[in-house]
Amino acid sequence: MPSIHASSALQRFRVLDLSRVRAGPTCVRILADFGADVIRIEPPPGVDPNEAMFAADRWSGDFQNLNRNKRSLTLNLKKEDGMRVLKKLVADADVVVENWRPDVKTRLGLDYESLALVNPRIILASISGFGQTGPYAKRPGFDQIVQGMGGLMSVTGLPGQGPVRAGLAVADSSTGLYTAIGILTALLERERSGKGQWVHASLLHSQIAMMDFQGARYLNDGDVPVQAGNDHPTSSPMGLFTASDGQFNLGASGEGNWHRFCAAIGRPEWLDDPDFATEKLRVKNRTRLNDMIQGVFREHGVEHWVTLLNDAGVPAGPVYTVPQMFQDPQVRHLGVARTLPAWQGGERSFITQPVTLARTPADLARTAPGWGEHTDEILREAGYDDSTIARFHETGVV
Repeated sequence: MPSIHASSALQRFRVLDLSRVRAGPTCVRILADFGADVIRIEPPPGVDPNEAMFAADRWSGDFQNLNRNKRSLTLNLKKEDGMRVLKKLVADADVVVENWRPDVKTRLGLDYESLALVNPRIILASISGFGQTGPYAKRPGFDQIVQGMGGLMSVTGLPGQGPVRAGLAVADSSTGLYTAIGILTALLERERSGKGQWVHASLLHSQIAMMDFQGARYLNDGDVPVQAGNDHPTSSPMGLFTASDGQFNLGASGEGNWHRFCAAIGRPEWLDDPDFATEKLRVKNRTRLNDMIQGVFREHGVEHWVTLLNDAGVPAGPVYTVPQMFQDPQVRHLGVARTLPAWQGGERSFITQPVTLARTPADLARTAPGWGEHTDEILREAGYDDSTIARFHETGVV
């Protein structure tokens, strides 16, 4: 099949995706959805003892969602011919993405300096757990390890509960996003300089960057963030409340929202209470205020309060399960989920890109590839004849 171009936005760029698991594939998925020709380069079955983590279950929703719009080439980089093929591909590529431990690419001869000798315009994007240098550079990194070291688990959960893991891969996903931003910035800079460069990001730095609100408070004000449960640490009233038939979130932060809130629920006298005269006082006296609000909210159901408050300009929303989330009319209107026919038969569903370009939007063109599905066609595109390709198969290069 020809190159996959889901959009015209990045159609002129080719990306070699050597990454695995989540952070790297998240990064490359953005480029693929916006039209880059992405070749996912994977070891042949049986070469990597960890292949079950990143390659084996290709029909799973997670693998499909991470690796749609990509072609797959198997390549054994432990063999000299495998390295020759990769460097031939690098010569015509724009971006290489990898998330090995920092020493691996140098050992393989795939560090930026080595790749730049093959293609001075190449952009190498490297993702690591803890950075390319430093005392932890050689450590393996997983999202949960970095959630702990990046401070997130200390502020997640109920007060006094002890460290709690966030329910999504914050470090992995944010690192993928930051790396994609870096790649796009490097591609834009290359338009001026004509030169590629090394882009690198770590799970640790990205996780801490996502903690900017908490981190900046500590660095500048000496305010040590702690677990606040469902309350906002610096705003009130903001948090989770119980109605007569369920729970919902309220966000009445700021003086304008506070005034609108008191009027909407029929409690204008609260505006004259000196304990609630400012945001800081409402935070200080949060327990009393929340108890008063809770007494009002128990009179009606979630839908009543969410509708009434939003109509008054006060942010409020229900708390959904994942199935409920996808059934919400606004979620459906935005096209957050889409279903495609799979090349294997049946269908797979995907979460679409959350940013829309009006003229050149991201799109879903194809489900995730089979393991090495496009190996022969990519090798032919690179100039290898059928006899050479057959030899590569016989000798375990692909």
